Amino acid sequence: MATNILIMGVGGQGLVLATNITANVAALAGYDVKTNDVIGMSQRGGMVWGSVRFGETVHSANVPVGQGDVLLGMEPLEALRGSRLLKEGATIIMNTKNVYPSPVMLEKAEYPEEEIKKLEEKFNVIYVDADAEAKEAGNIKAANTIQLGILAGVLDIEKERWLEAIKQFVPEKAIEANVNAFERGLAIATAKPEPADREEDDDETKLM
Repeated sequence: MATNILIMGVGGQGLVLATNITANVAALAGYDVKTNDVIGMSQRGGMVWGSVRFGETVHSANVPVGQGDVLLGMEPLEALRGSRLLKEGATIIMNTKNVYPSPVMLEKAEYPEEEIKKLEEKFNVIYVDADAEAKEAGNIKAANTIQLGILAGVLDIEKERWLEAIKQFVPEKAIEANVNAFERGLAIATAKPEPADREEDDDETKLM
């Protein structure tokens, strides 16, 4: 049986890197791995997504509807969109910073705060202000690695595999900050925080 991981976000959040690192970690752990990503309008901040499936034998990178085990949501609305692929009780690792799409910015649509909040009714949601945590770790661009650290705490794969993959894919000058970010994320997962209430503050939501 495969473990199914979804990664949802918008352009510029490092989704492709996170997908590549996760797939490499599974391969280093000895699993058969299938992965894909769709970058779409990533250069314009549009929706992007990736999937990683690993197990003894995996035939397709596509996650069947209702079979996702973990969703790494780099943006809350994109996590909501990807949640249809999850099984009930799956884990969502959600970055709490909103990136508003054009219709919301133009006041032609509302950001679905209530629908996002309701994800807690079906899934185990771990909230994190990944941008703030990454800044504390030394590089705000390492927000994706904060979430990978949490993912490492959810999956049963040795920490050393993650560090090996990070060092392989991250530029040398950014390795220290990304390792620090990974460690911060792993600590959050280990602490198993209770889901926090999401409150808006200057167009951002923060880990309470």
